[in-house]
Amino acid sequence: MRTTTASHPHRIARTLARLQAEGRKALIPYVTAGFPYADVTPELMHAMVTAGSDIIELGVPFSDPMADGPVIQKAGEKALSFGIGMAQVLDMVRTFRQSDDTTPVVLMGYANPVEAYNLKHGADRFVADAAAAGVDGVLIVDYPPEECEQFAATLKAHGLDLIFLLAPTSTPERMDLVGRLASGYVYYVSLKGVTGAGNLDIAAVEAMLPRIRQHVSVPVGVGFGIRDADTARAISRVADAVVIGTKLIQLIETQPRDLVAPVAADFLAGVRQGLDAAS
Repeated sequence: MRTTTASHPHRIARTLARLQAEGRKALIPYVTAGFPYADVTPELMHAMVTAGSDIIELGVPFSDPMADGPVIQKAGEKALSFGIGMAQVLDMVRTFRQSDDTTPVVLMGYANPVEAYNLKHGADRFVADAAAAGVDGVLIVDYPPEECEQFAATLKAHGLDLIFLLAPTSTPERMDLVGRLASGYVYYVSLKGVTGAGNLDIAAVEAMLPRIRQHVSVPVGVGFGIRDADTARAISRVADAVVIGTKLIQLIETQPRDLVAPVAADFLAGVRQGLDAAS
């Protein structure tokens, strides 16, 4: 078993390029770090990889997650009640990396925990420590691209990707800016509103993705509202990657500890099958 904590630059790009060459789509599950049990996350991450996940998005718990719906908000509150903060999240990634050196890990969260970490540990320490822990990309919901050039440069210097959200309301100007700064992939939020809301309008996604690709050269993942293998399969016809969060959180939130990983893996294996059948 190889152990490493160094960041491998471009794990995300390599993974997505390999899938593209195979004619397959990326499956990207999102889970909140430290939920539903403080110590379950590394084990859960491994189970998700075994089930066919290609990239893992790990949510950093925050007390005021404005883009998240009630399910993910509640998950964050529970993780915070266990004392899970940025330092603990980086520890989880380090633990995961002891036996998985290839699966990309993206931290998704808000500016506040990043800035609090830097205040406590020193300027730019978040990026350095994330890279050392084996993180591959960062998605900060409330860092608009207009204010991100320095952060993007710091991440790039440490071999980390900066991943942005695009929405149905994104203007061509905003897409251009994201196209200039983004690396790894961009995450298209297929619904207006918060995570886990409403029903997915697949036709609207199909219409939007070619417009995004005029401005953005990196692969495009689609999330928000994907709840099963059928919606994942439909979205995968136009997207490069499918992101699933709320449904996964709902499935594991009431499980006893020993069933968290198997229940998540079982669900994701079904989605993986659906994606591969489509391709």
